Amino acid sequence: MNFLKTFNEKGDRAETSLLYGRRISKASSRCEFFGAVDEAVSALGLARALVKREKVRDVLFTVQKEMFVPAAEVAVPPEHYAEYKFRGPVVTGEVVQRLTSLIEELERLVAVPQEFIIPGDTVASAAIDLARAVVRRAERRAAQLYEEGQLPNENILKYLNRLADLLFVLARYEEAKRTEG
Repeated sequence: MNFLKTFNEKGDRAETSLLYGRRISKASSRCEFFGAVDEAVSALGLARALVKREKVRDVLFTVQKEMFVPAAEVAVPPEHYAEYKFRGPVVTGEVVQRLTSLIEELERLVAVPQEFIIPGDTVASAAIDLARAVVRRAERRAAQLYEEGQLPNENILKYLNRLADLLFVLARYEEAKRTEG
């Protein structure tokens, strides 16, 4: 039996499964969040394929992998979250702090404009800026879940906010005219 065919047919009724098996509507706030995270991971991958600096590529790959953690947390029904957080990975304050430290490190290496920027100085930096915009959408969806009482971990909001800030600085670093730092 074809696994993908069997797996995909379950969604034909406009529903999807959360972890632990509960089914929800694909029109739900959770699914909007999952979709935004999925888009963000793909946009980060496009940016990673285009960047010239190895440091930027490494950071993008790391955050691509990390984005599955908040998605997994949101995929846990509230009645199972206490059980999950002791078994599965969760977004911690330490992860948020690591992003903050990385932002500070990059800000020492490149001048960050204090005004709005128009993306497009390089293809790679424009791709990072696009990924940042998609991460901001995921952040808005997380904020909606928070307002609805469905976000299990406030660190998810902090992580997404910090990640978008990091991507802004990372794009400026990628387009900087200096040698690899």
